[in-house]
Amino acid sequence: MRKGKRFIENENLIIYVGTAIFLILAISVGIVMYMTTKTDSNNENSLEKMAEEGQNEVVENVNSSIGKTIEEQQEEIIIKTENTIKESETTNKTESTKTKTEETRKDNSNKTEEVKQNTVVKEEVTTQNSNQENDSNKTENKDSENKPNEKVEEENSTITFVKPTEGEIISEFAQENLIYSETLKEWITHPGIDIKADKTSVIKASADGIISSIVNDPRYGLTVVITHSEGYETVYSNLLTAEFVVEGEEVKQGQTIGTVGNTASFESNMEPHLHFEILQNGNYLDPNIYLK
Repeated sequence: MRKGKRFIENENLIIYVGTAIFLILAISVGIVMYMTTKTDSNNENSLEKMAEEGQNEVVENVNSSIGKTIEEQQEEIIIKTENTIKESETTNKTESTKTKTEETRKDNSNKTEEVKQNTVVKEEVTTQNSNQENDSNKTENKDSENKPNEKVEEENSTITFVKPTEGEIISEFAQENLIYSETLKEWITHPGIDIKADKTSVIKASADGIISSIVNDPRYGLTVVITHSEGYETVYSNLLTAEFVVEGEEVKQGQTIGTVGNTASFESNMEPHLHFEILQNGNYLDPNIYLK
């Protein structure tokens, strides 16, 4: 394509130059003819020679000028074409760079939006879960407040205890707190409860079990200990007698095991009563919670 264009342009230039040469020649001939009509015949030969020389010089000058013009134009055309190609390539590169930059910005913005949306969703889910947990905790707390002894009842689902004797509780359970002892005249712990009862009142087994020991304790006097299932034990102290049972004997709930006395040295200044304890796995428990 470039060669064709150059050929056409060269052909046009040749036509223009030929026309110019023709005009110059015509003018030169006219001048020569005009001059020959006025001069002598003697000068005709010299004039003709001069005209011919002038024509040759003009032709050579025109030819040289034509050659230079064509080469210069060809170089200019080549230079312009190369510049145009370079400019188009630069423009294309710039446009592609802009396009890539815009696409990168769009991708980054889209990713940022996705991250924001995911963050919002996670926060909402976390908030919902925390709200649900708070609601469930509140419900559990309410249930525990309404049913403070629920765990105790579940633990005692297979075994129940009854009061070993009827009477007023004159000294409460105080394993973690201190109570004042009228006998010792000091503040002490109290691992059981004291049930007021007349002397010689009958004491019964609080639950089914086996008589594990009958001892005369230096602090709480004559004492009977019954072992039950699930690691429970019941202790009956300050007794007058325990002749109704022997060690190793199996007893039933409500069976007579002794009578009320006043043999506990630690509680000798108190009214006649039964000192009663409940333990599980060696730990003292509040009998008030377990007695039915």
